[in-house]
Amino acid sequence: MEYVLPVIIIILIINQNNIFKAKIKTLTDNIQKLNSKLDAISTKQQITPKKATTFDKETLSEKAKTNTLKEETLKTSEDVLKVVTSILDTKKTDPISTNQSKEKNIEVKNTSAPKVTIPVKKRTPKPPKPSLWERFKEKNPDLEKFIGENLINKLGVLILVLGISYFVKYAIDKDWINEPARVGIGILAGSLVLGIAHKLRKKYAPFSSVLVAGAVAIFYFTIAIAFHEYQLFNQTVAFVIMVLVTTFSCFLSLSYNRMELAVLSLIGGFAVPFMISRGSGNYQVLFSYIAILDIGILGIAYFKKWSLVNTLAFIFTSMLYVVWLAKAEFTSIPDESVPYAGALFFAFLFYIIFTITNIINNIRVKGIFSKAQLMLLTTNTFIFYGVGMFILSNFHPEFKGLFTTAVALLNLIYAWFLFKKFGLDKTAVYLLIGLTLTFITLAIPIQFKGNYITLFWSIEAVLLMWLAQKSKIKSYRFGSVIVHILMAISLYIDWHDKYGGEDFIQLIINSIFITGIVAVASLLMIQYLLRNEALKISMFKVTLDTVAYRKIIGILAIILLYVVGILETGYQAIKFYDTKSTAFFFPVMYHLIFTAIFCFILFKKKSSLNYKILNVISIINIIAFAVFFMQIPFFELENNIINAEGGSLAYQLHFLALALIIYFGWLLYKTNKDQLVFEKFNHKAVVWIIAVVIIVITSTELILNGLIIGNPEITTEQLAELSNGSNRKLDYYEKIGVARRNIKSLKFKVIKTGLPVSWGVLSFIFLILGIKKQIKSLRIAALALLGITIVKLFSYDISNVSETGKIVAFILLGVLILIISFVYQKIKVLVIDDTEDSKNDNTILNQDEKTS
Repeated sequence: MEYVLPVIIIILIINQNNIFKAKIKTLTDNIQKLNSKLDAISTKQQITPKKATTFDKETLSEKAKTNTLKEETLKTSEDVLKVVTSILDTKKTDPISTNQSKEKNIEVKNTSAPKVTIPVKKRTPKPPKPSLWERFKEKNPDLEKFIGENLINKLGVLILVLGISYFVKYAIDKDWINEPARVGIGILAGSLVLGIAHKLRKKYAPFSSVLVAGAVAIFYFTIAIAFHEYQLFNQTVAFVIMVLVTTFSCFLSLSYNRMELAVLSLIGGFAVPFMISRGSGNYQVLFSYIAILDIGILGIAYFKKWSLVNTLAFIFTSMLYVVWLAKAEFTSIPDESVPYAGALFFAFLFYIIFTITNIINNIRVKGIFSKAQLMLLTTNTFIFYGVGMFILSNFHPEFKGLFTTAVALLNLIYAWFLFKKFGLDKTAVYLLIGLTLTFITLAIPIQFKGNYITLFWSIEAVLLMWLAQKSKIKSYRFGSVIVHILMAISLYIDWHDKYGGEDFIQLIINSIFITGIVAVASLLMIQYLLRNEALKISMFKVTLDTVAYRKIIGILAIILLYVVGILETGYQAIKFYDTKSTAFFFPVMYHLIFTAIFCFILFKKKSSLNYKILNVISIINIIAFAVFFMQIPFFELENNIINAEGGSLAYQLHFLALALIIYFGWLLYKTNKDQLVFEKFNHKAVVWIIAVVIIVITSTELILNGLIIGNPEITTEQLAELSNGSNRKLDYYEKIGVARRNIKSLKFKVIKTGLPVSWGVLSFIFLILGIKKQIKSLRIAALALLGITIVKLFSYDISNVSETGKIVAFILLGVLILIISFVYQKIKVLVIDDTEDSKNDNTILNQDEKTS
């Protein structure tokens, strides 16, 4: 012991001597700088100006002007011109300088006016972020001072602790002192260092705090040696003593107001379990101690905003807990069960402690959260969630969704309580709300199944976008987009499971249809929230244009509403009607009604883009009706003949569809009446295409009604022939051939007798319209249709037709042709006259222009 104290005293004296020398050198340098400044000021005051001659006066005046111009800050080009003009005017009007220049034959140059350059503002790039070394130099410009005052003292304390340790070890090896005395020496040495530190704390606070850290380290090592090597006291006593040492060191860090002391105390505190561990694996004691230590850090966080201490405590606790949990899970004995309940309890305890630790200082001072604090708050939540899900996966998997919801509610309670009661920073509040929405998003697919996931995600996407607008946190906007994508995927899965399943779904008031409507409402709400925004937000090299996104969302909402309705209509039609052709016509009607309403809205808004969309939809619907939709009643008729049923719902609904097609044609006419929507509509072939579509629809309609009126049902004789006189029931495929022959026979008659008359009527209508509207292509189409009708009548229709049919067809067509001929001859003069009048008018105009 007598050798220890002199060594300590000598080291302290040497250290203090170095500090005093550095201080004296700094004061000497400052005094020399002040003396040099005083000498410079005194020499300037002793200088007196000389008597200037006439030439010197002029020179001085010119120099004064030049210096004035150099010192003046010219902000605009107008100021520059004014100054230069004034100098040139004074030079011209100065007779003395002019005469002197003539007498001495001095060439006067335009050098009296200084060259003034107009400063051009250049866009300077944003300076790069300084490196770690540059930031260190900025904080410590005097490297010598940093080494002398900051670095050496820490190294000195470390060397002192090592020296004492080596000395004690040497004394132990020589058996100079017994075991209790060895421990006493360590405690006494630590107390001595602590006392010296306390003496120096007012004048040399940094050095004193380092000494305190050294004293605390001596205490830790001494107690650890006394427990492990000498067994002077049991584990509980050693644990209590080290807890007291840790508590004392935390108190000293607050008293000295030194963050590095708190960091060193923290490291020592986390080293305690390893110092007194015997490998028994008593996790209750371990985590209880870590919790007490973290609560001590919580007390420090309340008084001091030492983010480094909070971060280190969080990292050490998380690493210690995760390593223990992994070891308990993967290296445990098969007969022993992992204490999942206790592990979940301590995980929750640590989560609460660090959540409060991260916000308690900001509550006290009502400060703004830094990015590091927000990141720590988020990381703490996700680590707790990950650990909890891992534990519950092996413990109670059925509670995983409930646990996720509980984490979401905890963040929501934090946000509400801290904002209402303590006025917490809004950024942190919005972060907590964002975490709430995130965990609700995760809870939905974990706990629920089917359409509930889609419902929650639909609502959450809107909440995230609303929260993004309120908080100005751009990540929430991207979160809303991601959640909407998840909603669309989930909705598709719902459609596949529900509409493709065997379960009966109630009409309209069912979960899948309501889910689709909620999804549509979610898209429309996002569009409404973005109605006044025009932002471009970038994140991870991805840019979100709110204007473009709003348009895309609107289009997707219309498409989704269309798909939701057509799926529900088609599913319910198939469930209620056995005939596929009848059931299929319901989604067709939904399609036509939906597009008609949509086109009506576009027509009312009157814009070039709306008219183009309207024209495209109308043309597609008209062509689809003429080629595909009108065939559905034929299939229904065939099925009714085969099954001897009287259902004609598709036939009846097709009249409503025909009315909608006429409405689409009217929209085409109205939108192109004054000005063509597309330039290609001016082509001559468009008139022919319109005529062909009208002819196809009219002819198909005539044939369909002819078949309905004629009713080509299977007769009793035909059934008897098929069954060969037996009473057995014929199946579908046995009847289909007879039904199709009956339909073909009746259709043949309608085509031969009805089509010539209908085509003759159409040609007459085309001719009247062509003459009235002065459309030559339409008149030619009318004549061509009439010619085809005549050729068809004499080459095809005249054969295999009854006498009555021939008489009716020929009389009606003959009368119609005569009427067409008479009308054409009557009105042709008007057409020719109009054409000649227009030519004459053009000739007269040309002559007038030449004359003028």
